[in-house]
Amino acid sequence: MGQEAPAMHHSKPFMLLTQQMLLVLEARVRQLQADNVSEVRAKLVDVARLPEADGSQSPRKVEAGNKAAALGFPTHWAQKLHKEKLVMQKRKQKLEETLQKEARKHQLRVEPQLLNRQLAGWLKRWEHGTPRCPWEEQLAQLLQEAPKRLSHKEEHGQTGRISKMRYEGQQQRLLAFLECCVLVDQLPLAHHVLVMHHSKSRQQRALTLPMYNTLLLGWARKGSFKELVYVFFMMKDAGLAPDLLSYAAALQCMGRLNQDASTIQRCLKQMAQDGLQLQELFTNLPLCKEDKAVLLRAVRKAEPTFLPPQPPLPSFKVNTSPLLKEIYSTVSFSLQDNPASYPKQHLPLETLKDLFQQQLSVEMATIVTVDSVEKAPSLTEEVLQARKTLQELRTRWEAELCLALRQTKDREAQAAREGRPSLFPYLCLLSEGELTQLMLQVLSQQGESLLSLAQELGMRIFNRHVVQRKQLSDEVQALQERYFKYLHLLASDTQVVMSRLPRQHWEALGTPEASQDQPWPLTLVVQLGKQLAEVLVQTVKMPSNLAQQQDTQKLIPVLYHVYSFQSFRQIGILKPHPAFVQLLETAAERTMTFEAAEVPMLCPPLPWTSPHSGAFLLSPTKLMRSLEGTIQHQRLLEGCPPTELHGALDALTQLGNCAWRVNGRVLDLVLTIFNAKGCPRLGVPSPASEAPRPSKHRLPANASPELKTELRRELARCLKVAREMHSLRTDALYRLSLAHHLRHRVFWLPHNMDFRGRTYPCPPHFNHLGSDLARALLEFAQGRPLGPHGLNWLKIHLVNLTGLKKRESLQARLAFADEIMNDILDSADQPMTRLCLSLLVSSHHLGQPSSHPCSGSPSLTQHTALLQGRKWWMEADEPWQALACCMEIARAVRAPNPAAYISHFPVHQDGSCNGLQHYAALGRDSVGAASVNLVPSDVPQDVYSSVAAQVEVFRRQDAERGVQVAKVLEGFISRKVVKQTVMTVVYGVTRYGGRLQIEKRLRELSDFPQEFVWQASHYLVRQVFNSLQEMFSSTRAIQIGPHTEPVPIPQRWLTESARLIARSGLAVEWVTPLGIPIIQPYHHDSKVSVCMAPTSMATPTCTPVARAGLMPHSPSIPTLQISGGIQSLTFCSSGDTNQKGLTFVSVHDCFWTHAADVAIMNQVCREQFVRLHSQPILHDLSRFLVERYCSGPRSTNAQVAKLQEMLLSVPKTGTFDLDQVKHSTYFFS
Repeated sequence: MGQEAPAMHHSKPFMLLTQQMLLVLEARVRQLQADNVSEVRAKLVDVARLPEADGSQSPRKVEAGNKAAALGFPTHWAQKLHKEKLVMQKRKQKLEETLQKEARKHQLRVEPQLLNRQLAGWLKRWEHGTPRCPWEEQLAQLLQEAPKRLSHKEEHGQTGRISKMRYEGQQQRLLAFLECCVLVDQLPLAHHVLVMHHSKSRQQRALTLPMYNTLLLGWARKGSFKELVYVFFMMKDAGLAPDLLSYAAALQCMGRLNQDASTIQRCLKQMAQDGLQLQELFTNLPLCKEDKAVLLRAVRKAEPTFLPPQPPLPSFKVNTSPLLKEIYSTVSFSLQDNPASYPKQHLPLETLKDLFQQQLSVEMATIVTVDSVEKAPSLTEEVLQARKTLQELRTRWEAELCLALRQTKDREAQAAREGRPSLFPYLCLLSEGELTQLMLQVLSQQGESLLSLAQELGMRIFNRHVVQRKQLSDEVQALQERYFKYLHLLASDTQVVMSRLPRQHWEALGTPEASQDQPWPLTLVVQLGKQLAEVLVQTVKMPSNLAQQQDTQKLIPVLYHVYSFQSFRQIGILKPHPAFVQLLETAAERTMTFEAAEVPMLCPPLPWTSPHSGAFLLSPTKLMRSLEGTIQHQRLLEGCPPTELHGALDALTQLGNCAWRVNGRVLDLVLTIFNAKGCPRLGVPSPASEAPRPSKHRLPANASPELKTELRRELARCLKVAREMHSLRTDALYRLSLAHHLRHRVFWLPHNMDFRGRTYPCPPHFNHLGSDLARALLEFAQGRPLGPHGLNWLKIHLVNLTGLKKRESLQARLAFADEIMNDILDSADQPMTRLCLSLLVSSHHLGQPSSHPCSGSPSLTQHTALLQGRKWWMEADEPWQALACCMEIARAVRAPNPAAYISHFPVHQDGSCNGLQHYAALGRDSVGAASVNLVPSDVPQDVYSSVAAQVEVFRRQDAERGVQVAKVLEGFISRKVVKQTVMTVVYGVTRYGGRLQIEKRLRELSDFPQEFVWQASHYLVRQVFNSLQEMFSSTRAIQIGPHTEPVPIPQRWLTESARLIARSGLAVEWVTPLGIPIIQPYHHDSKVSVCMAPTSMATPTCTPVARAGLMPHSPSIPTLQISGGIQSLTFCSSGDTNQKGLTFVSVHDCFWTHAADVAIMNQVCREQFVRLHSQPILHDLSRFLVERYCSGPRSTNAQVAKLQEMLLSVPKTGTFDLDQVKHSTYFFS
């Protein structure tokens, strides 16, 4: 964009106005001439001699009269014409002056307006001085006299802290704008906006050194020395001292302009006087290869013998935590000395290289197209016409959206010329065509929150921009070379000289040059997405009646705004027009589109090496996911010593390195039921068309208010159920479609963690953290022989999945599995029943095509042979996992040698209410430890069954007293109903949350009267809490908390500590036993309104000093302390199993491995649990909290003194011997 373009563009209206006025004037002259030509000829001489009133004539009037006489005008017309000419000349002059002012106003400014008068005069003298004062001299003088510290900032550091928080959002927004302008080659525009902000004292306070450095680097890369000096003037005017990056920009510009050695020497000398080392230019700055080469050329011109420092050798510093000492102590420098046996992938090197290329292609394309597994409609004329119409509409929308986007960019460019950091550079990151495709992808059949849609659009633009930037640079080629070397550690057919952890091996391959892409501020992401959403709403239209000619019809918007209420807050929703929804349903398109980061990877993920580097090849991924708008977690991680994060980084890398494959047989059966209208009882959602319908009877005219209210409730209930069914169906469709897409592939699930430290797979739709159905679809890609005990563990695992023998010994469970072996084999061979067959027959009669979208699907003839299945597996607590296990057992027992059978099936070992296990260990409570299987016993203790039994006792007593809901609940109280509530008590669940959990379980019971669900859930949650209180009232494990809810002693101390911290207005913060920093994310959010017609919305922005809410913070430390304990156990177990060569996967407190390795994994878990709780966890936490919240000037405050007293009163522990855990068979079982 040229710098004069804005002025020329703005001057057109004024030029047209001037020309029109001159044309009017000429027309007036011709009119006068035509009207008076005869009179002028008759009195030509007399007109010239007419005297004035005093008998004389002024020379000017005589001259005008003579001129008028010569032209043939009467005197009064000549005078009138003369006056009009003067008026028009004055108007023209004013218009020209206004035009010049407007041109200057909208012209991109280069020269800064300095607030310091001395600097302003200095700059003015230099600009108009002699050639003996070149710009190089000015820069040298500026650097020499620049302040050595941030004078204005540092002197007012304490008083400016509030202002800093106030301006932080503006600073992030402005810095992102400047960086984006540089990226899209709009450097003059960025300079103009910076000059505009700098010229106003109030706005200048928000400017930071990185903003000026961004412009310095931009001008340096262009070799624009004058503009670079202007930026240095502004830095000095703002009281900012140049840092290492500022000097690097100046030297780089000199190198591009081939400046003389003396000028460069003066710059280097000044840099040394400022305490900056020359070598740091090449080691501490994130510069690309080209920038470093130019910088080196400039330095060598002044110092020819200079050699840049060599890249630093890989750091072999390791985490010194006592919990990880044994894990990292085995890392050595040769295979001969290393006793560890880290697991490799089961694929050879060349195969892994090919998989890398496939994954790279996927991420460079940014999207993945997947075929839907939903039943395909018959290709009738109506369907074909709907698809043709939809394609024609999309073609027209693409052209119209491109035009609308260009107009939007023009408006945003104009706003930027006025000095506002607008959306213009962000809209330039992608072409109009790419933005159009991205916008059309979000069109769906369901309405979506405008805030969610805007955030999704904004993040998609950011992700695509990051990927494209990496493609245009040399990062992709460098990544490929480094990854191929890294694969030598993982491939099954290669060896490396030194066996290291994947992270260590990756770091040993060299320091990466990839720049860190800082995420945009949330308000910017939302505003950008909101702008695109509004363009979509205003532009995308369709005929009101598609059956008629489109050219003659009125066009209607495809999307429109509606409002709804969620949690008493009004939110805006974008909903599609019913006509468009009908068109999509009729067309029944067969493909779905996913973002590349939403799909499992086709090659092993990048190892995590830092909070911003790991997982996907190109797509940006966070190490710690957090609430949107919060940045405290990222800041804590970036400020944490690198070695403190090694435990988390290595554990997440190992979890992501587990290769998976799809269980094809289970997938075929699920798809059969899914396309036969589902089966909610088996976890296969039915379509929304099967939702209950409200009564169709017309309401009588004399209907009572009670009847009207009941009908409204019924209608609301039906709508709610329909929405929930659609959501569940869509979720299942995504999962099954991705499973079908990957059914013949090996894939990987990269992991990250949340703010509690809990691990999660990054792909959200298809992973092992989902429901029973989701878990049953997955199995390990790498198989392992069952060995002598693997088949027994498969049988025990199957019995665990049924939920039938929770309080029986392992031997009893194994015997039970042998007793029901016929049912197991029958389930494996004949899983379908007559019910399933009838559904299949109905689907075939309804015209379903005979070819199923999944290859290998059983045909109707094959299903006919499955009439005698006894469907035993359907009665299990986890039916689909039970069925998959039945199939694995059947294959194993029928193998010639079961011990040699290669099993891919994951066997789970689950903690016995792991939260209570951690509390019992923290308090060394013997009774509590025995109740949660920390103590060796012949049979397992089951807290959930005990609570269910106690609740049943209370229910019978109430039923005898005539309580109706107690009578209704007879026969429905089970372990499954109360399990989730009991399990989450230690995580701070409230009675309200517990009621919702129980309500969900009751609704899953098909024979339970649904009209009593609300009343029954209220009754049961009260009895669950009463049962916990009754069961543990005589022990020291659990006591009564402040809200008559059962709370363990350590939890009560932690809860009260969190409450006192929250009352002081600070966020709760601490460090986990592994050294990972944690901060509570719940705050009273400050809202930033993003207003654009016709709607506005408020986006939450959390600041570190936001006053913490008491309610969410009260259980914060107990909840997150237990999560931190589970996290530490997971990470330690992951590292230890990794050393032993095991495949290890975790689902929070449930650990998975091959059947042959279950005994080893159990031993590792027990040993790591004992090692974890042998540390003084509570005392370390107390010491950290006292130092964090009770030291400094606030220590004299009475409230702080009370907090300190509470923190120092660490609960005394009991007499439980932790070593007993090592011998407890049912600790994890």
